[in-house]
Amino acid sequence: MSRAIRFHQTGGPEVLRLEETEAGSPGPGQALVRHTAIGVNFIDTYHRTGLYPLPLPSGMGVEGAGVVEAVGPGVEHVREGDRVAYQGGPPGSYSERRVMPAARLLKLPPDVADQDAAALMLKGLTVHMLVRRVHAVKPGETVLWHAAAGGVGLIACQWLKAIGARTIGTVGSDEKARLARAYGCDEVIVYTREDFKTRVRELTGGAGVPVVYDSVGKSTFEGSLDSLAPRGMMVSFGNASGPVPPVSPLTLGTKGSLFLTRPSVMTYTADRGELEEAAAELFALVSAGKVKAQVGQTYALAQAADAHRDLEARRTSGSVLLLP
Repeated sequence: MSRAIRFHQTGGPEVLRLEETEAGSPGPGQALVRHTAIGVNFIDTYHRTGLYPLPLPSGMGVEGAGVVEAVGPGVEHVREGDRVAYQGGPPGSYSERRVMPAARLLKLPPDVADQDAAALMLKGLTVHMLVRRVHAVKPGETVLWHAAAGGVGLIACQWLKAIGARTIGTVGSDEKARLARAYGCDEVIVYTREDFKTRVRELTGGAGVPVVYDSVGKSTFEGSLDSLAPRGMMVSFGNASGPVPPVSPLTLGTKGSLFLTRPSVMTYTADRGELEEAAAELFALVSAGKVKAQVGQTYALAQAADAHRDLEARRTSGSVLLLP
């Protein structure tokens, strides 16, 4: 038997239940993974609340690291005993063991620890998607990154520093401002006491930025548009403050012929070749010491509801992990 977090109805963190489950044996194209560390992400809260609907009852979690205990027929790229990590695939990482599609698994380099991998996979591949593919950031470019002290934000600050870009980050407190700076953020705006769009204009000599990366959503969307230079790109990739209201295409025109996109890392890593390419870039930066994980908080598997409460209340910084 194994234990897993499941939910039978949508709602608050209280709907998450620790249940006894049968992991089962892997079939064709599948692998049985024993988790050693599990990533907690905002997308998990969207699944729990029903913002991103799932068939119920359902497992929870899309990121983890661990050891392969068995593989099914046709699986050749991993084998029993391999240390692996993954992001994406059917929700179910909040568990001690699970059977899952082996195509999502990536073997870990010897110098990447399990907890670091669980903290980096979804967030690191998200950053790769955002700064390498959605808008390929160039050396010398200035970008605005909201929630710069969050799990994705801290990885982004480091990655952008490695590229040679200038990062303007927003955070909610002086403590988070210090953390963002320590991880490479060049200019930090504490949005609780500063109007970020005014400050962005000051920091760019009135020009605005060519791209805004916004995982906060409702409370920052309008200000993000107003921070862009003409023909700038608004990249909305999260809803921490709530979903963004509908926006008219005319608004994008009147504010400077702006571009608006809502990318998903699941789409950008659906192809196995693209997944391996993105992971290789991430692991290379980790091995070179240019990107490191910042595990801010860890919880026992049974404390998944507490992890969600803290994440949604913005009481966390860096990456949040569950330890089975």
